[in-house]
Amino acid sequence: MPVFLFHDVIFGPVRSRRLGLSLGINPLPTHEKYCTFNCIYCECGWTEKIPGDMVSLPTRLQVREFLEQKLKALVLEEHLPDALTFAGNGEPTLHPDFPGIVDDTLALRDKYAPGAKVTVLSNASMIHDQKVFRSLLKLDNNIQKLDAGSGKLFQLINNPVQPERFEEMILDLKKFNGQVIIQSLFLKGFYKDQSVDNTTEEELTAWLKHIEFIQPQKVMIYSLDRATPSHHLEKVPIPELEKIAERVRKLNIRVNVY
Repeated sequence: MPVFLFHDVIFGPVRSRRLGLSLGINPLPTHEKYCTFNCIYCECGWTEKIPGDMVSLPTRLQVREFLEQKLKALVLEEHLPDALTFAGNGEPTLHPDFPGIVDDTLALRDKYAPGAKVTVLSNASMIHDQKVFRSLLKLDNNIQKLDAGSGKLFQLINNPVQPERFEEMILDLKKFNGQVIIQSLFLKGFYKDQSVDNTTEEELTAWLKHIEFIQPQKVMIYSLDRATPSHHLEKVPIPELEKIAERVRKLNIRVNVY
């Protein structure tokens, strides 16, 4: 099984397709995945640790201290990042002190790297939590996942490890009132002998209706980039992604293809 884990609380900076030079913040275990989803394409592999399981998380103080040390070093190197990005080995908003970590990160950004955009890469599974929701509104780039148009395909692709109501997630994304960026990964193939294709006309029509309803400030479209835990998935070519993007533009919503 392919696994791509981050073994530090602070990692990079790394060159990101979407964010430029990004300094990663991993408020999750450093040697295992901890997530609410079990996405069939996840570069971190399959989800074994889920909410409620015993895991070792860095403390809020540790995240702050490690981030400040790294930012001080980058200032001396004159190598400041374009983004400070909550990401890592699973779903970053699962950390019980995520709102406080956000506040610390914003303060350190203002002190050491005022040009950097504080960003989250999230699967939208925790936005029903009001503390998490309010903290996400403070970020420069609140990037949330939406990979499917239908609840059925959402269950197949994102494979939530706990009951997740797709329709309620769409309603919660709408509550950001445009202060959200939607990231959508398109793929084709098979999983457990079932066809997986979120580029069909039926799925795209439903997905576009969700996008129009949510009214995000931007949509990020991309496909597979690394090995996946499921071995029967295919990358969607750029020309096909561009056609999807053009349909988003017709809704008067900004979109980028990566």
